[in-house]
Amino acid sequence: MSQIVPLQLGSLKLSSNILYAPLAGCTDFPFRQMALRERPGLFFCEMVKMDALVRQDRGTFKLLDYSADMHPIGAQLCGSKVTFATESARMLESMGFDSIDFNCGCPVDKVTKDGCGSAMLKTPEKIGEILSTMVAAVRIPVTVKIRVGWDEDSVIGPKVVRIAEEAGAVAITVHGRTRKQAYRGKADRQRIKDCVDAAKNIKVIGNGDIFDAPSALSMIDETGCDGVLVARGMLGQPWIAEDITLLDQGKEPVSKSIDERRKALLLHMDLLEGYYPERRVIIDMRRIGCWYFNKSAKTRKFRKSISESSSAKEIRSLVENFSFEEELDENAS
Repeated sequence: MSQIVPLQLGSLKLSSNILYAPLAGCTDFPFRQMALRERPGLFFCEMVKMDALVRQDRGTFKLLDYSADMHPIGAQLCGSKVTFATESARMLESMGFDSIDFNCGCPVDKVTKDGCGSAMLKTPEKIGEILSTMVAAVRIPVTVKIRVGWDEDSVIGPKVVRIAEEAGAVAITVHGRTRKQAYRGKADRQRIKDCVDAAKNIKVIGNGDIFDAPSALSMIDETGCDGVLVARGMLGQPWIAEDITLLDQGKEPVSKSIDERRKALLLHMDLLEGYYPERRVIIDMRRIGCWYFNKSAKTRKFRKSISESSSAKEIRSLVENFSFEEELDENAS
């Protein structure tokens, strides 16, 4: 039985239940152009703060850039004040987004210190209040993303599922770690399954440790979730949605050669150069350059060479001519 199927989120029908996550500093406009080629069911702009959006902060609007061919596309809001929920949600709807996700899962200190992101798990009733406000303000579907709890003493995933469902959210993405874990240890699939069991009508999307096609399908199989949200696993392999779909169809995903990875990185660089000034391209390539070769034994030398490059032309030449190992070393970092 196929596990990769269309997914209905309220009035929005997605072609696939494979979703690509919003990742701050990573899933910018050029990345979304790369992801567009693979056609996941839904992908997102980077997370934005409610209050910054309402203030019409220029940098915030830049994060929300998208092109007409990117539909369906979601936006993700983060905030802890109900007063900003209505206006920020309406602004996103007026900008043409197809769905809005409320982030209650980000574990980063600079987000949680303001009571936002996964800090919202300390006040689950407030999550319901903000979701209810957003649902009442817009016609597009509203979803929410959580971790299973703040720490081991406050694992409240099923409780938040019921709160979100009552508030009118059409889906909830559950990351199987607590905030305290950050990205350490393994995402607990049993806790995701507990959330699935607590749901009545709300869709539950599984998230955490999905780095390849087998881990995506086993997430659905082991938890019974309605779909998967791929996060760090899509960096350097924007084609992971295709890999997941192929494996679901009983076909073996095609392993990408060094040259294919090189071409993908050069395309990503083309997109960066078409969107950012050169200085930003240089800075971004120091980070992005290693995504596509993160299992190569020579990645460290490549990373060092990029960090020492002073122009986009020099970086491009490095990418084109660098001699990677022909075989990827699965144990290299």
